[in-house]
Amino acid sequence: MITNYLKIAWRNLWKNKTTSFINITGLSVGMAAAVLIMLWVQNEMSFDNYHPDANRIYNLTAKIPDFEKAWENTPLLLADAAKKEVPEIEKITKCFVNNWPVFNINGNLFFEKKCAYVDEEWFNLFHYEFIEGNNALFNQNPFSIILTASEAKKYFNTHSALGSIIRIDSIAYQVAGVVADAPSNSSFQFNAFIPVAAWLSNAIQRENDMDWSNYNYLTFIKLTPESTPSVTAAKLTNIIRKSKEEAETIGLTPLLKMHFETKVEYSSFLQGNMNIIYVFSIVAFLLLLIACINYVNLATAKSSLRAKEVSVRKIVGAKRSHLFFQFITEYVLVSMLSLVTTLLLIQLCLPFFNTITEKHFVLPFDSLKMWGIISITLVVALLLNSIYPSVLLSSFNPLNVFRGRTLLKFKDVYLRKGLVVLQFAVSVVLIASTFIIYRQMQFIQGSNPGYNRSQVLDFAVPPNVRGKDRMHLIETMKEELLTQSSVQSVTAANQPLVNIGSWCTECVDWNGRNPDFKPRVAQLATDEDCLATMQLHMAEGRWFEKNRGIDRHSFILNETAVRELKLKQPIIGHDFIFKGDTGQIIGVVKDFSYKSFREKCGAVVIFNRNDWFTHVMVRIAPKNIAAGIAAVENTWKKHISNMPIEYKFLDDTFNELYKEDRKSASLILIFALIAVSLSALGLFGLAAFTAEQRTKEIGIRKVLGATVVNIIGLLSKDFIILVSVAVIVATPVAWWAMNVWLQNFAYRINIVWWIFAGTGALAVLIALLTVSFQAIKAAMANPVKSLRTE
Repeated sequence: MITNYLKIAWRNLWKNKTTSFINITGLSVGMAAAVLIMLWVQNEMSFDNYHPDANRIYNLTAKIPDFEKAWENTPLLLADAAKKEVPEIEKITKCFVNNWPVFNINGNLFFEKKCAYVDEEWFNLFHYEFIEGNNALFNQNPFSIILTASEAKKYFNTHSALGSIIRIDSIAYQVAGVVADAPSNSSFQFNAFIPVAAWLSNAIQRENDMDWSNYNYLTFIKLTPESTPSVTAAKLTNIIRKSKEEAETIGLTPLLKMHFETKVEYSSFLQGNMNIIYVFSIVAFLLLLIACINYVNLATAKSSLRAKEVSVRKIVGAKRSHLFFQFITEYVLVSMLSLVTTLLLIQLCLPFFNTITEKHFVLPFDSLKMWGIISITLVVALLLNSIYPSVLLSSFNPLNVFRGRTLLKFKDVYLRKGLVVLQFAVSVVLIASTFIIYRQMQFIQGSNPGYNRSQVLDFAVPPNVRGKDRMHLIETMKEELLTQSSVQSVTAANQPLVNIGSWCTECVDWNGRNPDFKPRVAQLATDEDCLATMQLHMAEGRWFEKNRGIDRHSFILNETAVRELKLKQPIIGHDFIFKGDTGQIIGVVKDFSYKSFREKCGAVVIFNRNDWFTHVMVRIAPKNIAAGIAAVENTWKKHISNMPIEYKFLDDTFNELYKEDRKSASLILIFALIAVSLSALGLFGLAAFTAEQRTKEIGIRKVLGATVVNIIGLLSKDFIILVSVAVIVATPVAWWAMNVWLQNFAYRINIVWWIFAGTGALAVLIALLTVSFQAIKAAMANPVKSLRTE
């Protein structure tokens, strides 16, 4: 029986080559897109779940009262105190990641940007696969190091690096182990590990970290099975409050939820977005649905051609169940052919998909997860594709067929039209969303941030240069750079203006302040050249001046600070205290965007303290980029020969703030194109079938004088109406979805009507071009041959 089903199924597929091609191609593309999306979704949803007892591991956070976000860092001293005083903690480990050591390997210098200083419990708490060495070797020597396999290959051209020497400053570190690279679903994308004892061997650093007020360490705990996280958090908070008068509240973020934690300020880890996962999961289903709609529509549209076959089979004894499984077999055959094509498409598209998502997905044929995703996709397609057509085709009454009665019910015809509307509605929503996301990105790129970031190069002074040495070094480099014709101006600051991450609360005071009012302010330490270099604009007063000693105790506020602090007029000359330093406000600078456009411009206090400076920003003269970079590199090498320079242009730093948004926009654009292509493919098949069914009608009309344009209009009208209805249905959905997305930005575009009008016109044009091909072909046919067609 099954063999017979397969023979008949193959015969029907071969007989209807065009329909089979449309079904297999559409289903393959839809399944490939769905599988790729679900690979990414599965990777995001499985972050950090590979660690043993991951459900009992937590990251400690610290939350300031009356502030909605928390820090993911805690004091160094908390770990040791918690280990002694909180019995619910089974294991505890700490990690320091805010440092870029310079590796000296055989005289070659490298910045290691993914290095973590960890304690002896790190490799006991988290899962790492040791290729060489072990954790015991690492813990025996504070000046040891563990590399990932890719880093060992990079530095030593071999995965066998055990015992090799890497110099950091003047200290030799010995490679004590090599571990496998972290999987793509790991938050801990570190390439090198150094004992935290090595970091604390520096007396200055140790003194700094032994202060309960310095929150510099990531702390992770593993709780006992019977413990309660809220009770543990309360005990940890009590430990902090015994050491500080006004202490933060300690919270516990589950490791399995850390990737999607949104209430943490400045996370050290790659953060996911659960809303994006929901969106792309829906898109994956919709793409698969569109591909399946093509099959359902073509199967139901061509049902009249198979009515006699079904009727004859029933008359000679076939049961409805036999016919049902016959049609199911045809779909299974289409699915198997589509599966082979799907796997080929995935393999071809994976490199491109990896580039966009910045992941390293592979197609492991021995992976149960991969086959699970493909199997789920196939089952969903089976349910969407086969049930309704099989029930419909097996339901024909033989007597009605031979009497020439209408085969399809009124509701069946309208269901097919509804499915066409659904296909194009999804396409219109995706196209409109792409346009709006693109316009928002253009708005961000083209908006005036209140300063000029173009052609400004930023580099940081090495962290091991401290105190007066750092101040002298920065001043010397500034003076030398200003002698270069390729350099327009130079300024120093504690951070680039593009993304100011330094802020404080309870650090400002003034006459008349309400004691209960403790505003949060961003803090920017910079010099007298910042105004000209960054091309800021003053609202009133003046900027800092060179060799004017009083300016070391003077302050400049932005316009938002004046409003939020509710300072009394006159502002200029107003007494002001910042971090215990008493001075006067000498100027008000116009607001400038110092954060992502997702956040509103807040209060900024600007002060002139060269002991805070860590960054140098260089404005390069127009058309002198290469010479300006060379001048910076030469100046660096002259003064810091034992360390490579790391610089960025502020435009690049700004663009990185929106990298995830651009990535999402690129993916949505690709999926929109796929959706449109699949919808057009299905429309092409329906148009071909309609033209075939109306061959005699078209011949008679041409004999009676109908023109080619009349015939094209006749065949295209119904499809254009359906696509127009799809545009009407999709417009409010797209407006609502994009309005929700734009709420993530404090500064955003307005959604204008012409975006939807243009999207609708594009959808109608695509449908018209698709249908016109078949319409023109039918209209140009010889009417005599058309009338002879049986």
